[in-house]
Amino acid sequence: MYVLVANLGSTSFKYSLFDMNTETVLAKGRVERIGETLSPCTVEVNGVKRETNLPIADHAIAVRQCLEQLTEQNFGPIKNTTEVVAIGFKAVHAAGVSGVRLVDAGLLDAMEEINDMMPAHNPPYVKAMRILAERLPEIPLVAAFETDFHQTIPNRNRYYGVPFEWAEKYNIIRYGFHGASHRYISLRIAEILKRNDLKVISMHLGGSSSLCAINAGKSVAASMGTSAQTGLFHNNRVGDFDPFVIPYLIRKTGKTHDEILNILATKSGLLGLSGVSGDLRDVIIAAEKGHKQARLALDVLVGDIRKYLGAYLVELGGADVLVFTGGIGEHNKTIRKEVCSGLEVFGIILDPQKNEEVQGEVAVHATESKIQIWVVPTNEEIIVARKTKQLIVDRNTSD
Repeated sequence: MYVLVANLGSTSFKYSLFDMNTETVLAKGRVERIGETLSPCTVEVNGVKRETNLPIADHAIAVRQCLEQLTEQNFGPIKNTTEVVAIGFKAVHAAGVSGVRLVDAGLLDAMEEINDMMPAHNPPYVKAMRILAERLPEIPLVAAFETDFHQTIPNRNRYYGVPFEWAEKYNIIRYGFHGASHRYISLRIAEILKRNDLKVISMHLGGSSSLCAINAGKSVAASMGTSAQTGLFHNNRVGDFDPFVIPYLIRKTGKTHDEILNILATKSGLLGLSGVSGDLRDVIIAAEKGHKQARLALDVLVGDIRKYLGAYLVELGGADVLVFTGGIGEHNKTIRKEVCSGLEVFGIILDPQKNEEVQGEVAVHATESKIQIWVVPTNEEIIVARKTKQLIVDRNTSD
């Protein structure tokens, strides 16, 4: 059984082809600058990489190009597109919907309904999925929502202090995101330590970041709320922010409500506070050279992470393991060091040498640390592939 896992951007398409009988990646690739005169296309099969520039007008053409390469004689890993049982999407959010669902008109309407809450995610997904559903009707499309893993969060960590009818009528509650990543971490760390009763704090740190408290494999708290704009601040998104400031900013700056929201969604976070970049690597370099705003941005990010880390230690009644994952969590020794600094009283002690030498999946705690600290590369794609496979199997069985 072959499943194609897709990650969509407004002008990009990244994919991995999985053989779900063995859960191995047979091929991976990407198409960038979709809609421009020429789009760079990269595909890798069995270590052989091919790069081309082709006219790719939309995401449906990008998928067609992908399928042609995957079935090409003497290169592709499969013989026919009918071998692909479904395309699975790491979808983010939809109004009143979670879990894993077949993509249909109703689901796309539910995603589109909250475009204003998910401006960086839903519009490109909805547009691309509509095109793919129309032009590739022979391949089922499956949306594995990022909120799925967090459906076990108890009400005490889910509800806001707003009128109850807002939650009941408009679904204004804390959902949590990065569910595929946090689910993978919960499963993988249980495999590593051979325990299913672990109290885990998963820290997915990257261009978009969140923390999750996990008890015995179940999410019990997550830092993001109704939208993915909340929680920790991100590379260019604001994170937690006082909504009562918005009308004041409108009055003082002369900008419209939509313009202020656009700034909060695209020009804030690391980029806005540092004035340097939304890339943490650039911010750290600038901070080391004495750039005060860069240093401030770094301090605020670390402070945000530690705030949720402390809250989740309380929520779980302690922890067995802290896991760093995501692009920053896996590769940035500075952030790991600063997050763990001075936490010896909580039994969290990072080994400086191990932290310097991280490669792949590895423990980085000191011998005397009561709480283990791990760096574990995430694998969101395999979670989406598994969920997609299960839905297709269940669907075929019921038919």
